[in-house]
Amino acid sequence: MEHLHTGVIVLDNNLLIETLNPAAENLLGISLARARKQPLSKLLGDENDLRDILNRVLASGAPYANEIRLAATDSRSEERVVDCRVSMLPRVNEPDSLLVEMSDVTRRSRISRENALLIQHGAGRQMIRQLAHEIKNPLGGLRGAAQLLERQLGKPELKEYTDVIISEADRLAALVDTLLGPGGPPNKQSLNVHELLEYVVRLVRPELGDHIQLCRDYDPGLPDIQLDRDQMVQAFLNLVRNAVIALEGQGTITLRSRALMNFTIGDLRHPVVASIDIEDDGPGIPQELQSSIFYPLVTSRADGTGLGLPTAQELLSRHGGLIEFESRPGRTVFQIIIPLDDSEQLGG
Repeated sequence: MEHLHTGVIVLDNNLLIETLNPAAENLLGISLARARKQPLSKLLGDENDLRDILNRVLASGAPYANEIRLAATDSRSEERVVDCRVSMLPRVNEPDSLLVEMSDVTRRSRISRENALLIQHGAGRQMIRQLAHEIKNPLGGLRGAAQLLERQLGKPELKEYTDVIISEADRLAALVDTLLGPGGPPNKQSLNVHELLEYVVRLVRPELGDHIQLCRDYDPGLPDIQLDRDQMVQAFLNLVRNAVIALEGQGTITLRSRALMNFTIGDLRHPVVASIDIEDDGPGIPQELQSSIFYPLVTSRADGTGLGLPTAQELLSRHGGLIEFESRPGRTVFQIIIPLDDSEQLGG
């Protein structure tokens, strides 16, 4: 047990920890001395569900296997996915015990999720391109009609309204051209990602109101990154604005930056990536939408377009990056991953 990479935990018939090996200590973030005689379900933060599973195995003798999620601990800041197996451990002249085996499959689970997001993004991109084609034709007619109307107006002050129509038609046409892409490579320059985030904060500041608090948790050691300024501002803006809308006037938005080592995006492994989190403590994304939120036109808001997230994902893909998310009531995090290297893949 001492040398196994799999976490092994032995529970008595009261579901209290008798012993565990070093791998389990690492997974649970607690030493054997502190864990002994404590309920495993309490340590895992899933007290009711896990207790039911353990009692069922103890009563029936039938083994159990499934993936479970371990909440963040003082020693580990991130939630982890664990392959958990529970089986009977018969004993002579003593009550039977339970043997719990745990393997950390967080990375494997994350790679599978990233591949699913990339596939979703590819399908979403095709839908966006088709939608953009449908939008572009009437925009030309709208602009032309506004120009003809402008010539017929007698009062110069009325031309202000046609100018707005023409300006907005041109802006939408430029957005459609961006969606149609690829439009050439991003116009990259060395930029400080924190300065981009602060620029976005200035843009959304009027929307925050008096009861939305904005917190910053920046890594000052994060280096400048080769980015297209306009594209990244648009991606950040879409995500921050979504967080503002989700809070409905009250709550906290946290902007966080970190450098992550040896990160895999699809089948590419990068030595180091920048991780930008946009977190809110709102109600969360409805469960039924979580598998499809990066598809165009998918939204939970009556007035939403469902284009903000697919557009942001498209803009990140042009930088070799990816947007991931996790959401539950009280905590939604969109994680923007941007490679800091321009090298080719290092191996899958």
